[in-house]
Amino acid sequence: MSVTLADVAARAGVSAATVSRVLNGNYPVAGATRTRVLRAVEELEYVVNGPASALAAATSDLIGVLVNDIADPFFGIMAGAVQSEIGQATRKLAIVCNTGGSPERELTYLTLLQRQRASAVVLTGGAVEDAAHGAALATRLRRLDAAGSRVVLCGRPPLATEEDGPHPLALTFDNRGGARRLTEHLLSLGHRRLGYLSGPAARTTTRHRLEGHRAAMAAAGLAADAERLTTHGGYDRASGYDGTLELLRRDPDLTAILAANDTVALGVCAALRDRGLRIPQDVSVTGFDDLPFAVDAVPALTTVRLPLHDAGARAGRLALGREDAPPGGVATFHGDLMVRDSTAPPRP
Repeated sequence: MSVTLADVAARAGVSAATVSRVLNGNYPVAGATRTRVLRAVEELEYVVNGPASALAAATSDLIGVLVNDIADPFFGIMAGAVQSEIGQATRKLAIVCNTGGSPERELTYLTLLQRQRASAVVLTGGAVEDAAHGAALATRLRRLDAAGSRVVLCGRPPLATEEDGPHPLALTFDNRGGARRLTEHLLSLGHRRLGYLSGPAARTTTRHRLEGHRAAMAAAGLAADAERLTTHGGYDRASGYDGTLELLRRDPDLTAILAANDTVALGVCAALRDRGLRIPQDVSVTGFDDLPFAVDAVPALTTVRLPLHDAGARAGRLALGREDAPPGGVATFHGDLMVRDSTAPPRP
């Protein structure tokens, strides 16, 4: 017997109307209640609008594109490229789902897209490193696949799961290699007192970039300093500003600061200027991603250029079935080191 809305309501201890509100996303529901409902959906393997076999025969012309923050150029460029590819197809509509970085909202959007019988889903950006969320995400993606939806990961690593069955196509960025090259660039200039402003903890992008930086520092015999002179924050300007002040408190004689991304680097530059320090004469600064403003910053920002547009365009073609899957279902995009005026040898 198939699972009903009433079964989910009973498992979650709420009314059927509350379950419907959570799944529709059209009425405010308390976070704890939403979590109970979604957990019940997972435990009972509830499929909205009938069995998966019926959904597979009737996917819509809708394609969902999930982003953490559409106002962030990192996500905006990829989402725009996906949408441009989809816009060239007849009778296809791309909608951008802004999660705000919330794991719960990511799962809710995937449930809603399954309910709308989306023909494809593209998830952009790094993944949350949490076992419970990873399991819930894997279940959502398996259901989408069973319902006939193509699933493409863009800018995030392959799904880490031991479950059998099909895995989503994954277009990844070489974040480790890019971060290592940035650090090696500064080391080659003679820097030995390097601070690192990392992104939010428990994100794959954050971990991979930090691992690349620490690998270069360890190879130079500076592993202890790398640990001491690392702070975590958001991928925003304010985190760059506040993180810089903390790094200077820990070591006033820093000669270089590596930022988690270009937006964070803008905050670094502002904090250094407010402290009366010159870039790069007193402190060199690097970013990551090569967002459009990086070359116009003053001084122009040394960074790693990721092919965000190319990755998004390829994800769009894969979502449409217009391009063959990469070997093994995974393709990696490498970044280019862009050396500009924000880095120089340390002062004598």
